[in-house]
Amino acid sequence: MAGKLFSLTSPCFLLSELLPKRSHQYVSSATNSNSLLHNTSPDFSNKTIVFHLETTLLKSSSLFPYFMLVAFEAGGLLRALVLFFIYPLLCLVGRNQALKIMVFVSFVGLRQDKFRIGSYVLSKYFLEDVGNESFSLVMSGKRKVAVSDMPRIMVEDFLKHYLGVDAVRGRELKVFSGYFVGLMEANNVNGVVLDDDKMLSHAVGISSFNEYSLDHQLFSYCKEIYLVSEADKRNWQILPREKYPKPLIFHDGRLAFRPTPLASLAMLMWLPLGIFIFIIRYTSSTILPIHISHAVNSSTGFTTTVSKPKASITKNDKTSGGVLYICNHRSLLDPIFVSYSVMKPVPAVTYSMSRFSEVSSPIKIIRLTRDREKDKKLIEQQLSQGDLVVCPEGTTCREPYLLRFRPLFAEITDEIVPTAIDMQVDMFYGSTDSGIKCLDPVFNLLNPYIHCYVTILDKIPSSQTCKAGGKPRIEIANHLQKEIAKALGFESTILTREDKYTILAGNEGKV
Repeated sequence: MAGKLFSLTSPCFLLSELLPKRSHQYVSSATNSNSLLHNTSPDFSNKTIVFHLETTLLKSSSLFPYFMLVAFEAGGLLRALVLFFIYPLLCLVGRNQALKIMVFVSFVGLRQDKFRIGSYVLSKYFLEDVGNESFSLVMSGKRKVAVSDMPRIMVEDFLKHYLGVDAVRGRELKVFSGYFVGLMEANNVNGVVLDDDKMLSHAVGISSFNEYSLDHQLFSYCKEIYLVSEADKRNWQILPREKYPKPLIFHDGRLAFRPTPLASLAMLMWLPLGIFIFIIRYTSSTILPIHISHAVNSSTGFTTTVSKPKASITKNDKTSGGVLYICNHRSLLDPIFVSYSVMKPVPAVTYSMSRFSEVSSPIKIIRLTRDREKDKKLIEQQLSQGDLVVCPEGTTCREPYLLRFRPLFAEITDEIVPTAIDMQVDMFYGSTDSGIKCLDPVFNLLNPYIHCYVTILDKIPSSQTCKAGGKPRIEIANHLQKEIAKALGFESTILTREDKYTILAGNEGKV
């Protein structure tokens, strides 16, 4: 693996012209073919690794998708359009000039204190672009120092929070009166200090043949420099999710795809037709009977696959009221998918939802207050009138994880039916924790295809409930979380709604 990763086919004297005159040893397959081609990997366990992010860790050679994410998520559709239409110009100018143009278009006019894209959007796409082969070698170092051509604010959270990199050196952005002006400061190494002479003597650099990536003073610390070629990068495999140093559980943003130039073109071409499709779906869901609405929506790519238990769900004759459907929370559409599954409108309770989403919902929405006693009475009152959907996670989770279930529902009724939901979209996420909440239903229905897999599990036996069975409510909540996670192939966590909003939006989830 290492032999392929660090093979050299061009002369090494070019590197010596770029870096200060020191006693560096430039390792190549020509001089160290045995150690690189036949050993599993170089031994970096006691060394500090200085690596160039874009050419060493990321498989893609294009930075355009990352700046498109900044433009769309932080600046909006108009800014994204501008960046897309200047893409041909970016292909004509040099790499350094193209980087400056993308930085200007993406950042100019954005508020510095409101910029959180680096932490809650970009990290996901960086992780999904990491090469498995290069990751293993970079992470084997005792200390890791990352160098990036992109603004530091874009890459620092990903590198430190998810990869555990010790120090990050990226380009600094100029700010005026709290707003980015779209220009970068001159590149320097202020703020990145290697601890002592002993550590400096063990520094190893990993970069590419690209001269621009090596034009950085931090590489002057390195006694050895390994080079990566574009041909080698094309053979890398994407880092599998199970090898992430820290699991990716929370992320935000509207785009559900990697916005490459071609993918961005597809999105922009879809939008006019997508708005028309949105009107059809929205209108049919709000004014037509549910069985007709389901048929109309299915014809537009809004489909549902339902799996039900062999035995029909029957109520205990000794209890009054309806059945409580307990489901995980993937999007605002979850209660609608439950309604499609049982072919009747089933009301739902919610902790927070924009007024527009509530008014435009095709099913009844009961807004909770976060006052435990009041919420309990509201749920009991609604259950006395019929069935009800509750998502005890309290917020959506896009990744294959389940947040901790709040146990209030367990003490209200023994008529509990766990329901597992997995929703797949191909263009837009229909929920956001830091964006404009009233647009959630629009983005939900704007997708070309929306498919939901609904698995209605067996009703909880009376012996396993809180009232009839005497089970603790927390035990019941944890049991249902595990059962739904098992049905979906997801992983249960102890993280809560407050944890998610603290990480993504910087608040405790008050909308």
